[in-house]
Amino acid sequence: MSNRPKIQVACAELEVLMMTLEVDIVLLAECLVEAGWRLSFPGFGMPAIHYNLSGIGEMVVGGEHRIPLAPHTLVITPPGQPFRIDVLPGTSDGSAAGLKQVAPQLSPDDFSGSAHRFVAGSGDSEVMLICGYFRASYGTSINLFQSLSTPIVERFDPRDELDHKLKAALAEIGAQQVGVGAMTATLMKQVLITLLRRSLSSTELWLERFATLSDRQVARALASMVARPGAPHTVASLAEAACLSRSVFMSRFSTAFGSAPMVALRQLRMRHAANLLKTDILSMEQIARAVGYSSRSSFFRAFQRTYGKDPTDFRKAAAGKVRAAS
Repeated sequence: MSNRPKIQVACAELEVLMMTLEVDIVLLAECLVEAGWRLSFPGFGMPAIHYNLSGIGEMVVGGEHRIPLAPHTLVITPPGQPFRIDVLPGTSDGSAAGLKQVAPQLSPDDFSGSAHRFVAGSGDSEVMLICGYFRASYGTSINLFQSLSTPIVERFDPRDELDHKLKAALAEIGAQQVGVGAMTATLMKQVLITLLRRSLSSTELWLERFATLSDRQVARALASMVARPGAPHTVASLAEAACLSRSVFMSRFSTAFGSAPMVALRQLRMRHAANLLKTDILSMEQIARAVGYSSRSSFFRAFQRTYGKDPTDFRKAAAGKVRAAS
Protein backbone atom coordinates (compact mmCIF):
# COMPACT_ATOMS: atom_id res chain seq x y z
CA MET A 1 0.00 0.00 0.00
CA SER A 2 1.33 3.45 -0.89
CA ASN A 3 2.28 5.67 2.03
CA ARG A 4 1.87 8.84 -0.01
CA PRO A 5 -0.69 11.30 1.40
CA LYS A 6 -4.09 11.62 -0.17
CA ILE A 7 -4.22 15.06 -1.77
CA GLN A 8 -7.64 16.63 -1.36
CA VAL A 9 -7.32 19.34 -4.01
CA ALA A 10 -7.52 18.32 -7.67
CA CYS A 11 -4.42 19.07 -9.75
CA ALA A 12 -6.29 21.50 -12.02
CA GLU A 13 -7.52 23.51 -9.05
CA LEU A 14 -4.10 23.40 -7.41
CA GLU A 15 -2.61 24.74 -10.65
CA VAL A 16 -4.99 27.72 -10.59
CA LEU A 17 -4.31 28.41 -6.91
CA MET A 18 -0.55 28.33 -7.42
CA MET A 19 -0.72 30.49 -10.55
CA THR A 20 -2.74 33.21 -8.84
CA LEU A 21 -0.86 33.16 -5.52
CA GLU A 22 0.64 36.57 -4.79
CA VAL A 23 4.02 36.44 -3.03
CA ASP A 24 5.93 39.30 -1.43
CA ILE A 25 9.28 39.21 0.33
CA VAL A 26 9.11 41.42 3.41
CA LEU A 27 12.65 40.86 4.66
CA LEU A 28 15.49 38.65 3.45
CA ALA A 29 18.79 38.06 5.21
CA GLU A 30 21.97 36.09 5.17
CA CYS A 31 22.37 34.44 8.58
CA LEU A 32 25.83 33.31 9.73
CA VAL A 33 26.34 31.40 12.98
CA GLU A 34 29.68 30.35 14.43
CA ALA A 35 30.15 27.21 16.52
CA GLY A 36 29.28 27.95 20.14
CA TRP A 37 26.76 30.65 19.22
CA ARG A 38 23.00 31.14 18.91
CA LEU A 39 21.10 33.49 16.58
CA SER A 40 17.65 34.21 17.98
CA PHE A 41 14.58 35.99 16.57
CA PRO A 42 11.18 36.83 18.10
CA GLY A 43 7.93 35.88 16.42
CA PHE A 44 6.28 38.20 13.94
CA GLY A 45 2.84 38.01 12.37
CA MET A 46 4.01 36.38 9.14
CA PRO A 47 5.66 33.10 8.13
CA ALA A 48 9.42 32.85 7.72
CA ILE A 49 11.52 30.79 5.32
CA HIS A 50 14.95 29.36 6.13
CA TYR A 51 17.27 27.56 3.72
CA ASN A 52 20.50 26.10 5.06
CA LEU A 53 23.31 26.66 2.58
CA SER A 54 26.05 24.90 4.54
CA GLY A 55 27.01 23.51 7.94
CA ILE A 56 25.34 21.46 10.67
CA GLY A 57 23.23 22.97 13.42
CA GLU A 58 19.78 22.96 14.95
CA MET A 59 16.74 25.21 14.66
CA VAL A 60 14.35 25.49 17.59
CA VAL A 61 10.90 26.86 16.72
CA GLY A 62 8.41 28.05 19.30
CA GLY A 63 10.54 26.63 22.10
CA GLU A 64 9.46 23.05 21.37
CA HIS A 65 10.12 21.99 17.77
CA ARG A 66 13.77 20.96 17.36
CA ILE A 67 14.86 20.66 13.73
CA PRO A 68 18.28 19.31 12.67
CA LEU A 69 19.86 21.59 10.08
CA ALA A 70 21.91 19.99 7.32
CA PRO A 71 22.81 21.54 3.96
CA HIS A 72 19.79 22.10 1.68
CA THR A 73 17.26 21.81 4.50
CA LEU A 74 14.30 24.16 4.02
CA VAL A 75 12.12 25.18 6.96
CA ILE A 76 8.93 27.28 6.97
CA THR A 77 8.16 28.59 10.44
CA PRO A 78 4.56 29.56 11.31
CA PRO A 79 3.49 33.18 11.84
CA GLY A 80 4.07 34.49 15.35
CA GLN A 81 6.46 31.77 16.48
CA PRO A 82 9.98 32.72 17.64
CA PHE A 83 12.90 30.69 16.35
CA ARG A 84 16.59 30.34 16.97
CA ILE A 85 19.58 28.75 15.25
CA ASP A 86 21.96 26.88 17.54
CA VAL A 87 25.42 25.68 16.60
CA LEU A 88 27.07 23.65 19.34
CA PRO A 89 30.80 23.98 20.06
CA GLY A 90 33.01 21.53 18.24
CA THR A 91 33.95 19.78 21.49
CA SER A 92 32.54 16.57 22.85
CA ASP A 93 31.22 18.30 25.97
CA GLY A 94 29.51 21.11 24.06
CA SER A 95 25.94 21.90 25.13
CA ALA A 96 23.27 24.43 24.20
CA ALA A 97 23.33 25.82 27.75
CA GLY A 98 26.65 27.56 27.20
CA LEU A 99 25.90 29.14 23.82
CA LYS A 100 26.58 32.85 23.38
CA GLN A 101 23.57 34.60 21.89
CA VAL A 102 22.87 37.34 19.36
CA ALA A 103 19.27 38.57 19.12
CA PRO A 104 18.85 41.20 16.35
CA GLN A 105 16.40 44.01 17.09
CA LEU A 106 14.19 44.54 14.07
CA SER A 107 12.21 47.73 13.50
CA PRO A 108 9.19 48.34 11.25
CA ASP A 109 11.52 49.93 8.68
CA ASP A 110 13.27 46.57 8.27
CA PHE A 111 10.05 44.98 6.98
CA SER A 112 9.99 46.81 3.66
CA GLY A 113 11.56 44.33 1.28
CA SER A 114 15.06 45.02 2.58
CA ALA A 115 18.18 42.83 2.73
CA HIS A 116 20.21 42.19 5.87
CA ARG A 117 23.15 40.23 7.22
CA PHE A 118 22.93 38.80 10.73
CA VAL A 119 26.05 37.34 12.32
CA ALA A 120 26.44 35.40 15.56
CA GLY A 121 30.13 35.02 16.35
CA SER A 122 33.36 36.76 15.45
CA GLY A 123 35.23 34.12 13.46
CA ASP A 124 34.49 31.57 10.77
CA SER A 125 30.79 30.71 10.49
CA GLU A 126 29.81 27.07 10.84
CA VAL A 127 26.26 27.46 9.52
CA MET A 128 25.14 29.74 6.69
CA LEU A 129 21.46 30.23 5.89
CA ILE A 130 19.23 32.52 3.90
CA CYS A 131 16.24 33.48 6.05
CA GLY A 132 13.33 35.81 5.44
CA TYR A 133 9.79 36.83 6.18
CA PHE A 134 7.22 36.73 3.40
CA ARG A 135 3.54 36.92 2.51
CA ALA A 136 1.76 34.46 0.25
CA SER A 137 -1.85 35.45 -0.19
CA TYR A 138 -4.99 35.85 -2.24
CA GLY A 139 -6.21 39.41 -1.82
CA THR A 140 -5.77 40.74 1.70
CA SER A 141 -7.98 38.28 3.56
CA ILE A 142 -6.66 34.82 2.61
CA ASN A 143 -3.07 33.98 3.50
CA LEU A 144 -1.79 30.54 2.46
CA PHE A 145 0.42 30.05 5.53
CA GLN A 146 -1.65 31.94 8.11
CA SER A 147 -3.19 28.80 9.61
CA LEU A 148 0.13 26.95 9.78
CA SER A 149 0.78 25.94 13.40
CA THR A 150 3.83 23.67 13.15
CA PRO A 151 6.97 24.04 11.01
CA ILE A 152 7.30 22.55 7.54
CA VAL A 153 10.64 20.80 7.02
CA GLU A 154 11.91 19.39 3.73
CA ARG A 155 15.38 18.33 2.59
CA PHE A 156 16.25 19.22 -1.01
CA ASP A 157 18.99 18.32 -3.45
CA PRO A 158 21.49 20.83 -4.90
CA ARG A 159 19.97 20.09 -8.30
CA ASP A 160 16.72 21.73 -7.15
CA GLU A 161 18.70 25.03 -7.13
CA LEU A 162 16.70 26.61 -4.33
CA ASP A 163 19.92 28.10 -3.01
CA HIS A 164 20.53 29.85 -6.34
CA LYS A 165 17.01 31.31 -6.38
CA LEU A 166 17.27 32.64 -2.82
CA LYS A 167 20.76 34.02 -3.39
CA ALA A 168 19.48 35.75 -6.53
CA ALA A 169 16.59 37.25 -4.54
CA LEU A 170 19.00 38.51 -1.89
CA ALA A 171 21.22 40.07 -4.57
CA GLU A 172 18.20 41.72 -6.24
CA ILE A 173 17.11 43.32 -2.98
CA GLY A 174 20.63 44.56 -2.36
CA ALA A 175 20.95 46.06 -5.85
CA GLN A 176 17.53 47.80 -5.76
CA GLN A 177 17.20 48.06 -9.54
CA VAL A 178 13.99 48.72 -11.45
CA GLY A 179 11.67 45.72 -11.13
CA VAL A 180 13.20 44.50 -7.87
CA GLY A 181 9.77 43.75 -6.37
CA ALA A 182 8.59 41.74 -9.37
CA MET A 183 11.88 39.84 -9.64
CA THR A 184 12.12 38.90 -5.96
CA ALA A 185 8.44 37.91 -5.83
CA THR A 186 8.94 35.66 -8.85
CA LEU A 187 12.00 34.00 -7.32
CA MET A 188 10.29 33.42 -3.98
CA LYS A 189 7.21 32.05 -5.73
CA GLN A 190 9.41 29.55 -7.57
CA VAL A 191 10.79 28.38 -4.23
CA LEU A 192 7.30 27.98 -2.73
CA ILE A 193 5.97 26.13 -5.77
CA THR A 194 8.97 23.77 -5.62
CA LEU A 195 8.11 23.16 -1.98
CA LEU A 196 4.44 22.51 -2.78
CA ARG A 197 5.43 20.13 -5.56
CA ARG A 198 7.54 18.23 -3.07
CA SER A 199 4.51 17.95 -0.80
CA LEU A 200 2.69 15.94 -3.44
CA SER A 201 5.18 13.09 -3.01
CA SER A 202 6.15 13.63 0.63
CA THR A 203 5.08 11.10 3.23
CA GLU A 204 4.43 14.02 5.56
CA LEU A 205 0.85 15.25 5.57
CA TRP A 206 1.87 18.89 5.87
CA LEU A 207 0.01 19.94 2.71
CA GLU A 208 -3.21 19.37 4.62
CA ARG A 209 -2.17 21.97 7.22
CA PHE A 210 -3.18 24.73 4.81
CA ALA A 211 -6.80 25.77 5.23
CA THR A 212 -6.70 26.80 1.57
CA LEU A 213 -5.95 23.23 0.49
CA SER A 214 -7.58 21.07 3.15
CA ASP A 215 -11.20 21.24 1.93
CA ARG A 216 -11.45 20.16 -1.69
CA GLN A 217 -14.99 21.41 -2.27
CA VAL A 218 -14.32 24.85 -0.81
CA ALA A 219 -10.98 25.01 -2.64
CA ARG A 220 -12.84 24.41 -5.91
CA ALA A 221 -14.96 27.49 -5.28
CA LEU A 222 -11.90 29.53 -4.26
CA ALA A 223 -10.10 28.48 -7.45
CA SER A 224 -13.06 29.77 -9.47
CA MET A 225 -12.97 33.07 -7.58
CA VAL A 226 -9.23 33.67 -8.01
CA ALA A 227 -9.25 32.61 -11.67
CA ARG A 228 -12.17 34.89 -12.59
CA PRO A 229 -12.59 37.57 -9.92
CA GLY A 230 -14.69 39.75 -12.23
CA ALA A 231 -17.27 37.06 -12.98
CA PRO A 232 -20.79 37.51 -11.55
CA HIS A 233 -20.21 35.20 -8.58
CA THR A 234 -22.85 34.84 -5.89
CA VAL A 235 -22.97 32.75 -2.76
CA ALA A 236 -25.45 30.49 -4.56
CA SER A 237 -23.23 30.03 -7.64
CA LEU A 238 -20.13 29.40 -5.52
CA ALA A 239 -22.00 26.89 -3.35
CA GLU A 240 -23.12 25.14 -6.52
CA ALA A 241 -19.51 25.02 -7.78
CA ALA A 242 -18.52 23.44 -4.47
CA CYS A 243 -21.45 20.97 -4.66
CA LEU A 244 -22.65 22.13 -1.25
CA SER A 245 -25.79 23.70 0.10
CA ARG A 246 -25.62 27.46 0.61
CA SER A 247 -25.52 27.22 4.43
CA VAL A 248 -22.91 24.45 4.52
CA PHE A 249 -20.74 26.28 1.99
CA MET A 250 -20.93 29.53 3.97
CA SER A 251 -19.97 27.74 7.17
CA ARG A 252 -17.08 25.75 5.69
CA PHE A 253 -15.70 28.71 3.74
CA SER A 254 -15.69 30.91 6.84
CA THR A 255 -14.06 28.16 8.90
CA ALA A 256 -11.33 27.64 6.31
CA PHE A 257 -10.56 31.28 5.52
CA GLY A 258 -11.85 33.35 8.40
CA SER A 259 -14.14 35.49 6.25
CA ALA A 260 -17.39 35.20 4.34
CA PRO A 261 -17.17 34.25 0.63
CA MET A 262 -18.29 37.64 -0.68
CA VAL A 263 -15.83 39.47 1.60
CA ALA A 264 -13.02 37.33 0.22
CA LEU A 265 -14.29 37.92 -3.32
CA ARG A 266 -14.21 41.68 -2.81
CA GLN A 267 -10.60 41.46 -1.64
CA LEU A 268 -9.67 39.39 -4.69
CA ARG A 269 -11.37 41.90 -6.96
CA MET A 270 -9.59 44.81 -5.33
CA ARG A 271 -6.20 43.07 -5.66
CA HIS A 272 -6.91 42.55 -9.37
CA ALA A 273 -8.00 46.18 -9.68
CA ALA A 274 -4.80 47.38 -7.98
CA ASN A 275 -2.70 45.40 -10.45
CA LEU A 276 -4.63 46.85 -13.39
CA LEU A 277 -4.24 50.37 -12.01
CA LYS A 278 -0.47 49.91 -11.76
CA THR A 279 -0.24 49.05 -15.46
CA ASP A 280 -1.94 52.39 -16.28
CA ILE A 281 -3.51 51.12 -19.50
CA LEU A 282 -7.25 50.73 -18.92
CA SER A 283 -9.70 53.49 -18.02
CA MET A 284 -11.43 53.51 -14.64
CA GLU A 285 -14.66 52.33 -16.23
CA GLN A 286 -12.88 49.45 -17.95
CA ILE A 287 -11.19 48.40 -14.71
CA ALA A 288 -14.47 48.61 -12.79
CA ARG A 289 -16.13 46.26 -15.33
CA ALA A 290 -13.12 43.94 -15.36
CA VAL A 291 -13.44 43.36 -11.61
CA GLY A 292 -17.18 42.87 -11.57
CA TYR A 293 -18.61 46.34 -10.91
CA SER A 294 -21.24 47.84 -13.17
CA SER A 295 -20.82 51.38 -11.83
CA ARG A 296 -17.75 53.53 -11.31
CA SER A 297 -19.03 54.83 -7.97
CA SER A 298 -19.53 51.40 -6.39
CA PHE A 299 -16.06 50.37 -7.56
CA PHE A 300 -14.53 53.53 -6.06
CA ARG A 301 -16.25 52.89 -2.72
CA ALA A 302 -15.06 49.28 -2.55
CA PHE A 303 -11.50 50.26 -3.48
CA GLN A 304 -11.45 53.06 -0.90
CA ARG A 305 -12.53 50.63 1.84
CA THR A 306 -9.74 48.21 0.93
CA TYR A 307 -6.79 50.52 0.24
CA GLY A 308 -7.70 53.72 2.07
CA LYS A 309 -7.52 55.83 -1.09
CA ASP A 310 -9.54 56.08 -4.26
CA PRO A 311 -8.32 54.41 -7.48
CA THR A 312 -7.22 57.71 -9.04
CA ASP A 313 -4.88 58.53 -6.17
CA PHE A 314 -3.66 54.94 -6.07
CA ARG A 315 -2.76 55.09 -9.77
CA LYS A 316 -0.92 58.39 -9.32
CA ALA A 317 1.05 57.02 -6.36
CA ALA A 318 1.99 53.87 -8.32
CA ALA A 319 3.15 55.97 -11.27
CA GLY A 320 5.22 58.14 -8.94
CA LYS A 321 7.02 55.08 -7.54
CA VAL A 322 7.87 53.94 -11.06
CA ARG A 323 9.30 57.35 -11.95
CA ALA A 324 11.33 57.47 -8.72
CA ALA A 325 12.76 54.01 -9.36
CA SER A 326 13.88 54.99 -12.85
